[in-house]
Amino acid sequence: MDHRRFFAALSHEQRRSLNATSDKAGLAHLAVHLLALCLTGTVIIWGGPLWWAALLPHGVLLVFLFTLQHEVSHRTVFSAQRANDLVGAVCGFVLINPATWFRYFHLAHHRHTNDPNHDPELQGEKPQNRAQFAWHVSGLPFWRSAFATLSGNAAGRVGHAYLPKGARHKVRGEALAHLAGYAVLAAGSFTMGSTALLWLWVIPALLGQPFLRLYLMAEHGRCPAVANMFENTRTTFTNAFLRRLAWNMPYHAEHHAIPTVPFHNLPRLHDLAQAHLVNTSDGYVDFHREGLETLSS
Repeated sequence: MDHRRFFAALSHEQRRSLNATSDKAGLAHLAVHLLALCLTGTVIIWGGPLWWAALLPHGVLLVFLFTLQHEVSHRTVFSAQRANDLVGAVCGFVLINPATWFRYFHLAHHRHTNDPNHDPELQGEKPQNRAQFAWHVSGLPFWRSAFATLSGNAAGRVGHAYLPKGARHKVRGEALAHLAGYAVLAAGSFTMGSTALLWLWVIPALLGQPFLRLYLMAEHGRCPAVANMFENTRTTFTNAFLRRLAWNMPYHAEHHAIPTVPFHNLPRLHDLAQAHLVNTSDGYVDFHREGLETLSS
């Protein structure tokens, strides 16, 4: 059964229940993520003999705000659209991933999942050997692409096919606002002689980005270019900590099958859909072990 027939087979009550947002669930999940960031950030600021050990967990928590930005781009975390958009804007600024641009980019990905001619996530070369894999996982190509996109949008090069003409002015303004904000923060840090942003933001983000790259590669990696979301997207079975960190997005085939289902209901959707999943992996280590075996040295 493909995802369309699966959706059609659900009762009206099942759809209503699965699509129900919960501000309580969204706020509770967000509070835990932010509290963890505050704890690791406090260790870094206060110092001590092992303060540097908090840099990596802080960075992982920081870059995995992307999974929250992803969720609010669907406007499913909170019942109010404005709340989703506000959280998305903050995450987008922190991650150098402007929220308005990303939302259109991501919705195009959902419309054309794994279509090599139209899915914007397939832009760029995929690793063909282990050296290219290491380069991709380093996160450096991501940062280069992020800054190129941001500067291009700010310069008015916003003619992407997935951007409606009515949104292009807003996308450019958003990029200019981001650049202005980064300039103000950099100037303020230089004037005050503070390295806080370097140790709380820049260095942790660089350290954490490889873990996000490894996580994201499993979502559609080695999946075929077909229309069935149960087949072109992978669900990865993992532990409760990683599911929480990633806002339940390891249930990714389920998310693509019905993207209006909020993160907190994805486990329930998985229970209904698991018999129809085509591509799954027993953890991220297994996924990458199998993938590395297919790459040339």
